[in-house]
Amino acid sequence: MPDPDDIRAWQRLDAETTTSGRIEDKDVARLADLGVAHVVNLALETHPEALAGEGEKLAAQGIAYTHIPVPFDAPDDDHFAAFVAAVEQGPRPVHVHCIMNWRVSAFFYRYNRECRGMPEVDARKLMERQWSPEGHDSKEARVWAEFIARSAK
Repeated sequence: MPDPDDIRAWQRLDAETTTSGRIEDKDVARLADLGVAHVVNLALETHPEALAGEGEKLAAQGIAYTHIPVPFDAPDDDHFAAFVAAVEQGPRPVHVHCIMNWRVSAFFYRYNRECRGMPEVDARKLMERQWSPEGHDSKEARVWAEFIARSAK
C-alpha cells in the first residue's frame, strides 16, 4: 500500500518510521493497513483537532499506543526522554504524530542528532520539511528554537 498523501504533513523517515500531523478516524485503519504497529502521539488530547479516543481506536486495530502530551509552549527534556524510549522500545514500524508535525519534526531533529549520530545539516533538512522554529516570530517558536538548540554541541 502506498503512503497516504492526504494525511496532514505525512512524512516517511525510513522503512520503519513515519510521521504526520493530526490523524482522523479514517486514518486509523489505513495505518493498520500500512503495517504500523505503534503510534506515538505528542499532541494534547484537549486540542480541538485531536482524535477523541485515539488510543482505544488504535488498540481495536491491533496498534500499540503511547501518548506523550507535549504542551506546545513548554517542550522539555523529560518529554524528549519519553519520546526516545517510546521510539526505541516500542513495536515497529512506528508512526509519530502531533497536530501539525511541528513537535514531531523538532523531536526527530534532536533524536537524529543525539541518538542516531546524523549530521546536523541532514537532521535539519528533515525537520525543515515541516517547519523551522527559527523562522517564526511567535513565543512558542522561540521556545522550540531553544529546545532544539539545547542539543547542539
